[in-house]
Amino acid sequence: MKVFSFKLRTTYMVFFGIIIFISVISCSNEIYNDSEFVAGETFTDSNIRLILIDTLTVSTSTMKFDSIATSESTRILTGKYTDTVFGTITASSYMQFLPETYYIDSEAEFDSIIMVLGYDQYYYNDTLQKNTLHIKKIIENLRPENDDYFYNTSSIAYDENDLGFLEYHPRPLAGDSITITLANDFGIDVFSQLQEKDIVNSDEYRDYFKGIGIVPDETDNGSVIGFSKSSENTYMRMYYSTDTADESVQEYIDIQINATTYPIPFFNRVTADDPITPLQTLTNSKVNLKSSDSNNQSYIESGIGIAMRVQFPHINSLYDIPGNGTILDGILKIKPVAQSYDDHLKLRDTLAVYVVDQNNNLTETLTSTSYAILNRSNQEFNDIYYEIPLAYYLEELQLKDRDIDDALILLPIDYNSSVDRFIMSGNGNGANGTILELTYGIYDED
Repeated sequence: MKVFSFKLRTTYMVFFGIIIFISVISCSNEIYNDSEFVAGETFTDSNIRLILIDTLTVSTSTMKFDSIATSESTRILTGKYTDTVFGTITASSYMQFLPETYYIDSEAEFDSIIMVLGYDQYYYNDTLQKNTLHIKKIIENLRPENDDYFYNTSSIAYDENDLGFLEYHPRPLAGDSITITLANDFGIDVFSQLQEKDIVNSDEYRDYFKGIGIVPDETDNGSVIGFSKSSENTYMRMYYSTDTADESVQEYIDIQINATTYPIPFFNRVTADDPITPLQTLTNSKVNLKSSDSNNQSYIESGIGIAMRVQFPHINSLYDIPGNGTILDGILKIKPVAQSYDDHLKLRDTLAVYVVDQNNNLTETLTSTSYAILNRSNQEFNDIYYEIPLAYYLEELQLKDRDIDDALILLPIDYNSSVDRFIMSGNGNGANGTILELTYGIYDED
């Protein structure tokens, strides 16, 4: 084990008597609650020294999951853009539809069929650039191959001919939806199948029409846009007319995303082609790319499953400090690399923190209340960082209540429904590097 010499940034603070000690604790409720430290008689009847430590080694790296489940994604993702670090990011979406009714009057005549995609206000990268949507007809059953989920790496066969096509400039915040006119031949065929009662239930419809894919154009370099999965906002609408004695009455049938079948016949496919050389080494989930081998940086990309990994391999070196002690507070500070983000490649205010084992199997969320929160208090000086309260987790590591080979990873909370990317300073970036600030309390028995 590596032995450290600790840099003590504060002088020893000696507190005599329980009254003064309690007053200190009462001014630090957040620290007290985070560490869940309970001061017993041995502690309160002792001379107390509080030490701030910021030189404990933090090991940072990058890992990549083999795949992430996207069949339960909260939104439709589609679009494409090229990133100088992560490569060309492409998102396409595949889903099954069912009509709200299987009855059409025998006297009705087909008019047209459209697809409406309702924005859900999510977007990533430059929405001033043109996007393209190709609507494709899936030609194989939309079922997972091996289990109950589709993944970002899943694929499905579709007809290369477009059912619909649209070039548009995304307005995810200003607009409510986009409308795509679908091929008349396709609409007439669906209309005839229902009107002639060749299809009368959902099973027959699924056999006839497997679903659709929403695919960006190969030449696109704009943004990835989120669309709603709600039947109120996203649907196909087939218009038809029925003649009466006085007029022709237009009616319609909505064909909606199938949200009732299990496994869910929906997934987002997200790929990244030609990233920087260090990221190409992430060939399976057990590979850890050290920050020292990647420009002293760590990386996060939610749609692909790339995560920053953090370990504290020498936490037990705290025992080298003379006297009995406990961790009263621990804050991990991680700085995004300067100029790696902008108005298009945004930083999110919150990142989720998960625990993985030595093989990078995700085992748990750190806690239900612990997140990496973006501290912007000194943003005018370009000093922003994510901070994570870790006192309880570090205490478990130190007391061997948790496996020392466990690690923390950072990902966006909606990592299976987004393509957010981050470049973080690793542990070798000097003053801009990732640091752990500990408040360590030492007490000597009388």
